[in-house]
Amino acid sequence: MSNIEARLVVIPQANPVGFDPLILAEMGGILLLLGILAFVATKYRLSVVPFFIGMGLAFGDGGIVGVGLSEDFLLIGAQIGAILLLLLLGLEYSAREIADSLKLDWRSGVYDLLLNAIPGAIVALMLGWGVVGAIVLGGITYVSSSGIAAQLIRESGFRRSETARRVVGVLVFEDLALAPYLPIASAVISAAGVLVGVISVSVALVVIGLVLLLSIKREHFLSNFLNTQNATGLLLTVFGAALLFAGLAELAGVSGAIAAFLVGLLLSGDVAAVARARLSPLRDFFAALFFLFFGLITNPADIITVFPIALLLAGLGIAGKFILAKHMAAGMSDPMSWLRIGAFLTPRGEFSIVIAGLALSAPFADQLLPIVMTYVLITALTGSIMIKLFRSKLDA
Repeated sequence: MSNIEARLVVIPQANPVGFDPLILAEMGGILLLLGILAFVATKYRLSVVPFFIGMGLAFGDGGIVGVGLSEDFLLIGAQIGAILLLLLLGLEYSAREIADSLKLDWRSGVYDLLLNAIPGAIVALMLGWGVVGAIVLGGITYVSSSGIAAQLIRESGFRRSETARRVVGVLVFEDLALAPYLPIASAVISAAGVLVGVISVSVALVVIGLVLLLSIKREHFLSNFLNTQNATGLLLTVFGAALLFAGLAELAGVSGAIAAFLVGLLLSGDVAAVARARLSPLRDFFAALFFLFFGLITNPADIITVFPIALLLAGLGIAGKFILAKHMAAGMSDPMSWLRIGAFLTPRGEFSIVIAGLALSAPFADQLLPIVMTYVLITALTGSIMIKLFRSKLDA
């Protein structure tokens, strides 16, 4: 064998044994369609979330056309999407900003919890899901979508308004409430023993408290060790740390997503700003896979069955946010303010699906997933449409 022939042997073949080129073509086609849907949603100033979920429903089990995408690829992509959503959330706020927001209007946060978590918990009990189901569905109906709300605020031109400030204050309260809620929900769903559950939750709360304390007392502690001039190194370091600690947290029985949130919370200033800029495209990519994945594993026929329940939950959820908005808009000069606040808070999205993902092993998961998918679709579309209706030239 000549030297040239020997070199050709080690060159990867165009079609390696066991590889199906059709899967690659399907992946490309799926991503292309997701991109087109994103353009359509942006053109009409609607949230992309319902479009991505709808596409998953169309190509998943019981959909119009089935695709042979790797389940492992989609599952890992969805997990990374959840981690990046929480990591970017942590990078968005500093612990000091969170503390200031809570001091400013903590009552609205408490009203929000009572108005929106309790109806979901009651419906779960009526469905026979027990205390575990009440904890899960209460969390799903409680938390608004920070991602969708931020998109609507930005695109509607209210980014620097008093309306936006009050909305963000409630969103921060909700996001912070997820910190203790997720490990508690994980422990309850896993049906761990009482002692194991108490230890798991206690450790999680202690870690969260220490991170918040460190972030407030030593705000730039970790940021001082990272170089913002090396954007590639910063991207790999922050993303790698989030994945590492998320994996370790999952091994310890704690939500990996909340571990990523704490990693983001530890970073501040220029480091957080550069990391957000670098990681945002990655987040958007994997978040698309995240919503697509949950659409794919949901049978559209199940949605028809649970539609009345999902519609009831959506009605209660929308009413709860608008009652809260009426309280929040007290003292504002523009009479339209409470309508816009309610519309911004109406959509549920990524965090509701993250919570539903924790309960995939629960006995009621077959009912829960289609209910949550329908609930997210209704609230996300309704919130987007209402913002278009309630938008005015007057800044609140």
